[in-house]
Amino acid sequence: MRTPIIAGNWKMHKNVGESLETARQLEERVKDSSVEVVICAPFTSLAALSALGLSKVKLGAQNMYFQDQGAFTGEISAGMLLDVGCEYVVLGHSERRQIFQEDDELVNKKVVKALETGLKPILCVGETLEERRAGQTEDVVVSQTKRGLAGVAADQLANVVIAYEPVWAIGTGENCDAEDANQVIGRIRGTLAELYGSELAEQVRIQYGGSVKPGNIKEFMEQPEIDGALVGGASLDADSFTAIVQY
Repeated sequence: MRTPIIAGNWKMHKNVGESLETARQLEERVKDSSVEVVICAPFTSLAALSALGLSKVKLGAQNMYFQDQGAFTGEISAGMLLDVGCEYVVLGHSERRQIFQEDDELVNKKVVKALETGLKPILCVGETLEERRAGQTEDVVVSQTKRGLAGVAADQLANVVIAYEPVWAIGTGENCDAEDANQVIGRIRGTLAELYGSELAEQVRIQYGGSVKPGNIKEFMEQPEIDGALVGGASLDADSFTAIVQY
């Protein structure tokens, strides 16, 4: 059975003090939860969060570069993330793809490097509103999944989490219908089966993301293919994120 994973993406929010306060609250409130809980904090807070010695709440970063070191101003390497206690890293988020023009090739390089160094990538895939209206949802997510996992070996797949995040539902207050999300995620799992075989595909956790809140988490988690959530705005508040974890 796949252990559900609930990850909070704090994006460009929270200074160090705010991050520490929220993390302390979460650690206490979700300590008895049976799901895996991750907070993906800004780079500036990661070292301080690691020093807290959290046991239930795991740390993730929101991005990384695929080189180990060098003249890459403003970038962060996988080794740096490991050094400050990260276990997970979000890669290919739609905001990285759209605002910063990251393509599938770049995302793939990051996924491969993360796995090589021992980080667990949360690979984000999802369609825009225009692509959805054109009936291209499954084509887009299948393509992004295949390209994102190019060069990933079968024995590495268990360390990959995939997040289906329809772009039109991120930060808009709109969310995908749970049954539709389940169908798309089932197609992603089918793609994994084509690439790696059904047994390995059944081990991969696939989240839903896109305006997830305490009020709608239940409908998503009742779906058989959905293994958790990548939560944006609702993860910034300890009360709402706890409610999502303990729905």
